[in-house]
Amino acid sequence: MIDDILKDAKERMTKSVETLRHELTKLRTGRAHTSLLDHIVVDYYGSEVPLKQVANVNVEDSRTLIVTPWEKPMVAVIEKAIMKSDLGLNPNTAGTVMRIPLPPLTEERRRDMIKVVRHEAEGARVAIRNIRRDANNDFKDLLKEKAISEDEDRRAQEQIQKLTDQAIADVEKVLQAKEAELMEI
Repeated sequence: MIDDILKDAKERMTKSVETLRHELTKLRTGRAHTSLLDHIVVDYYGSEVPLKQVANVNVEDSRTLIVTPWEKPMVAVIEKAIMKSDLGLNPNTAGTVMRIPLPPLTEERRRDMIKVVRHEAEGARVAIRNIRRDANNDFKDLLKEKAISEDEDRRAQEQIQKLTDQAIADVEKVLQAKEAELMEI
């Protein structure tokens, strides 16, 4: 029983860290990378599909992305979706190829981005602590039902605390890496 609770908590904490990583890839740094456009969806003949399913996205150089739609009619739709996104990008269309220049980040914009990154990291920390609380409540329920002894309860709580500390340390590593990436010029 205790092992099942610990295993479930560990899986959920790992998912929280991975979710943070995924969310931070959406934040624009000064460097071009294809994952920047991953969350953009376009209207493809009446259904919403990810950009990757209707176009090829490549990096031309460190400041430019190239989007090549697989069908000519999709050029205008993709261009509109990129402009409406929260990234503040303006694609330049030449035939069926779209070049998306990434403007350099100003110092003020970098500071704002770091605030957003820290907020996302705090959300991940709160999620991890909630998972710990849920696991501790499960242990207390088992103790009340006399399914486990007080010693087992204490050991289980120590183990869940170690898992929590490790997950929060992982969040800190992700946070520091993203902050360093944002401050690069």
